[in-house]
Amino acid sequence: MDALVTTQWLADELGAADLRVVDATYVDAASGRDPVAEYAAGRIPGAVFLNLAQLRDTGADLPNTLPDAETVADRLSALGIGNTDRIILYDDAPWHTAARAWFLLRMFGARNVAILDGGIAQWRAEGRETVSGDETPAAAAFDAQPDPRRVRDLADMKANLDTAAEQVLDARSAARFTGDEADPRAGVAPGHIPGSSNLPYGQMFDADGQWKRGNALKVTFADAGIDLTKPIVTTCGSGITAAVVAFGAHLLGNDAALYDGSWSEWGADPATPKETGQ
Repeated sequence: MDALVTTQWLADELGAADLRVVDATYVDAASGRDPVAEYAAGRIPGAVFLNLAQLRDTGADLPNTLPDAETVADRLSALGIGNTDRIILYDDAPWHTAARAWFLLRMFGARNVAILDGGIAQWRAEGRETVSGDETPAAAAFDAQPDPRRVRDLADMKANLDTAAEQVLDARSAARFTGDEADPRAGVAPGHIPGSSNLPYGQMFDADGQWKRGNALKVTFADAGIDLTKPIVTTCGSGITAAVVAFGAHLLGNDAALYDGSWSEWGADPATPKETGQ
């Protein structure tokens, strides 16, 4: 199974015994939206709701750091998802949060995870079937085994300042990266990690909301000064859109790591160096 699948591919595979369709929509409270209600009002047949708002460390000071293995195992098992199932993720979120779910599931041991190109917006635009109400799957057994190679912490990022062993790629907007725009979180400085490059996550997509592919995607990374043959660690505001850029790199053969605390952590720490401008 490819990491990025089309709506036609999914339509042909719906109902397969090993296929799990998952709505990974996540929006913040300020949006005024209720993604749980939206899911129940109209979803792809067979889809369950992941609830990324709960699949995080809710006791942490930072907004979206990774949950523990037990939380992941309990949630995925309850949704009927096993480690070897083919998992298709979609969302209806401006941050393309299916990519965050893709990163999280692979981080904890899911082996076959893909994103639906264009998400449910594309599915609906093509007039494909949606259903209402909650899905009630049979429980499964998901064995959550975190892979530390996929994530970086504050100490790792500080060490990288000296070694430059990994290219640091920031998925935030250009204005937030340069510091021309203040961070939306109180107590978080403007700017970026010294030596990092900027590739706003929206540049991963064509105008119709589908993922860029092939040479068009390669050019996007090249224009940001990124060498896809070398290690990459992605960052953003809180670890959500960093996963979008990481998925883009994955499509081109580079399995980037993700800085879990992202700028919410780095920018709030008075001891970390910050840069502004390009």
